[in-house]
Amino acid sequence: MDYFIIFVTTVAGLYFHWWLYVRIKRWMDRDLALSLAGEDEGKRAFMLERLADAQAQNIKRKDLPQWLEAAAASYCAR
Repeated sequence: MDYFIIFVTTVAGLYFHWWLYVRIKRWMDRDLALSLAGEDEGKRAFMLERLADAQAQNIKRKDLPQWLEAAAASYCAR
């Protein structure tokens, strides 16, 4: 019974750390997109859409900043 308790708490701890790691990565990506947008609400929405597109296209994390900067440069105020 002791091994079962140790196993369950270890698995729960590992899952929690994985979940927290994934959430922090998402927050960092979102913060990057919003920081490139500045205060313009239209551009903020545009950049969040581009971030979703980048995630759908499986853009690697190391390439994401350059990809988002190019998207921000292509923004035209409507």
